[in-house]
Amino acid sequence: MARKFTELRNKMSAAARAAGEKEFRRLIEEMPLRQLRAARALTQESLANVLGVRQSEISKIERRTDVYLSTLASYIKAMGGELEVCAVFPKGEVVRINQFASLSKPASKARKAKVKQRANF
Repeated sequence: MARKFTELRNKMSAAARAAGEKEFRRLIEEMPLRQLRAARALTQESLANVLGVRQSEISKIERRTDVYLSTLASYIKAMGGELEVCAVFPKGEVVRINQFASLSKPASKARKAKVKQRANF
């Protein structure tokens, strides 16, 4: 017999519920591009239309482990977000790297063509 999740959760200890919540938050804060796109209810085709590339290019971006920051910034912007690059140090210091701020600003036609050319791997 199927049981409701709330019934199962209520039987869990407070420590187990806290651990589950912590893992849930970690999974939301960290996810591959493919899952991020899916979580935002976007298809590869719709994202490709926004970026002006073929659907296969979106698939390539999502499978790669090494992409240009400009390509990643365009991908995130097409989903309605903004890419931030941060350095995290052992003692917990987080430094936002602002050298790439121009990636999120409106691009000139020449720069758009260059980004589009890079996206056509």
